[in-house]
Amino acid sequence: MRFNRWRRVEGYVETSRKRAAFERSQRLKREKLPLFAELIRETQHDVDTEMARRHKSWPIAQQQGRDARAAKWREARRRLWSHGHNMRQLLRALWRECPYPADPTYLLDLFHQIDVGRVDPERPPWRFHREITPRITPNPITFDEAFRQIGHTKVGGGPKTIGADRRTFCGNLGSGLLFLESTVRLVEPNESFYTSSNHRLRDSHVGRSGHWIDIEVFGKASDEDLCVIQRLAQMVDTRPVSVRLSGNWARSSFNDMEPGCAA
Repeated sequence: MRFNRWRRVEGYVETSRKRAAFERSQRLKREKLPLFAELIRETQHDVDTEMARRHKSWPIAQQQGRDARAAKWREARRRLWSHGHNMRQLLRALWRECPYPADPTYLLDLFHQIDVGRVDPERPPWRFHREITPRITPNPITFDEAFRQIGHTKVGGGPKTIGADRRTFCGNLGSGLLFLESTVRLVEPNESFYTSSNHRLRDSHVGRSGHWIDIEVFGKASDEDLCVIQRLAQMVDTRPVSVRLSGNWARSSFNDMEPGCAA
């Protein structure tokens, strides 16, 4: 077992900086509430009284901390001796080589991690690094199962207007991490999401021809992945959906859209 070298309880060390810091703290409390400065001053004590209080309380606090630390060491010993001889030798060897500080709290946590199965004493994590495997959804059934929304903004709008929704999603279908940027676009490019208040009529034709969903894919995605994304997105939206890799020509009109993958 690793233990810190025994040190006796030391008294409080008084310095001019500590005295000045206490006086500054008292002054700031009075200046914070200037109307009650005199009332606050009556409840405050001088620096000599504070230093005397610290000289008295400091050794007590130090001893209490040492007692609490010693109690944890005793608990750690009990936990250690509750195991058999072979396991006890293995735990002692692990504690000697582990990178944790020589503190009983870390030792108790190590015992707990071993007891619940999070740490294998035969293959400790500081010697055997666990292989990191990304979260993959190879055969998703729904769009929410495959992608998680991480952003939402409004584009193309104005004050007190709805504007176009632009949402950002992330997921992994197996080829690598993918980011999707979904934007609501107008079918008729001459229309607008924004109409000024003096032209906003009840029978306005703005947006009457409808919208379509443009999904731009960032990352390494195969044609099969694009088909899966389009199929899943179309299942949750009644508007037409187009999926394209980032860098492709952005279609400006619904009539320019090429036929998508079959659902």
